Amino acid sequence: MNKNRPVNLDLSTVSFPITAIVSILHRVSGCVLLGGILVLFWMLDQSLASEESFNALKSLLDQGWAKVIVWLLCCAVAYHTLAGIRHLIMDLGFGESYEGGQMGAKVMLAAFLLSIIVAGLWVW
Repeated sequence: MNKNRPVNLDLSTVSFPITAIVSILHRVSGCVLLGGILVLFWMLDQSLASEESFNALKSLLDQGWAKVIVWLLCCAVAYHTLAGIRHLIMDLGFGESYEGGQMGAKVMLAAFLLSIIVAGLWVW
């Protein structure tokens, strides 16, 4: 075993390229969506249970913190969808070079920023 090889276990000192950041956040948004789907299923159940539970859910969703949660779920859906489309485009053979990957990541992030602004306007 070679004991002279460099070992860097402090991830805060590593400079990740934009393509790595986009890929890692794609995985994180998928995990957030897993929990978010449980919240959305609970909301669906409450909205269909009775008129009283529907009205209670409606008043709950009128509160600011609930709107933030719904907006964050919309952000996770938008990011995961856009990053997935980026991966599908790369699977077709476009943007596989280093420069193409960087450009695709920047375009995807710009589209994400636009979509979260639209989602914010929709929620509020």
